[in-house]
Amino acid sequence: MTTATRGAAREAAGGAAPSPELIAAVLAPGARPPRPGALSASLTFGWRAMLKFKHVPEQLFDVTAFPIMLTLMFTYLFGGALAGSTGEYLQFLLPGIMVMSVVMTTMYTGVSVNTDIAKGVFDRFRSIPMWRPAPMVGYLLGDMFRYTMASLVILTLGLILGFRPDGGAAGTAAGILVLVAFSFAFSWVWTMVGLLMRTDKAVIGVSMLVVFPLTFLSNILVKPETMPGWLQAFVDVNPIAHLVALVRGLMDGSVEGDAVVWVTGWGVGLIAVFGPLTMWLYNRK
Repeated sequence: MTTATRGAAREAAGGAAPSPELIAAVLAPGARPPRPGALSASLTFGWRAMLKFKHVPEQLFDVTAFPIMLTLMFTYLFGGALAGSTGEYLQFLLPGIMVMSVVMTTMYTGVSVNTDIAKGVFDRFRSIPMWRPAPMVGYLLGDMFRYTMASLVILTLGLILGFRPDGGAAGTAAGILVLVAFSFAFSWVWTMVGLLMRTDKAVIGVSMLVVFPLTFLSNILVKPETMPGWLQAFVDVNPIAHLVALVRGLMDGSVEGDAVVWVTGWGVGLIAVFGPLTMWLYNRK
């Protein structure tokens, strides 16, 4: 026991109120630890998101079994009818189905946010002296592992089935990197939805209403040239269609400059708009 602690004990025993200096010496005898930085706090919450996969591994079914099912189903269901052979159709389909699987997975970020709010976990986070967006950024960093896993699962299956990217390993890796980065930006939409909705089922319902038209009304399964004019107009401004064009171009070794501009613009715009909105809702929650 230190001298200050013994002094406070004697004053308390004698009935006199301890001085503020003695109270501070007892409660905080050492130097106050430094406040964690933005990166440190975000990585900590990202690791927390990763630990959920360890304790509940069935959460990874949507990035393992679901992508495999989609790839096999669309390849052998539409391959012969649309391209004349499953092998030729796989060359066109695989980059698109990779985008579809990962983009559909992004909605579960909002579900996780909504679940933690319902359990009161976020109330505890708000009492911690740290960078305020850290919990949200941590969710997204943890989910980037899921996006990468889904991409690698589809790529591995595609290579087994006969997919051969003309862009080589570098182009394929660049395509996956672009997909994961865009999904990080797109996930900010679902963090906002997770804060707005009252139940996780409502989050899934709203997410499906947005994700299904964006993915199916695009260039994932068929070429836009085969669509009616009014639908082509929608595809031309669909961010998912531009993402598919860029990922497909990187894997094929034929990148178009317009796709790079569109995807970059959409990614920056999503973060710039939905990032501040998410934090505004989070601070008011």
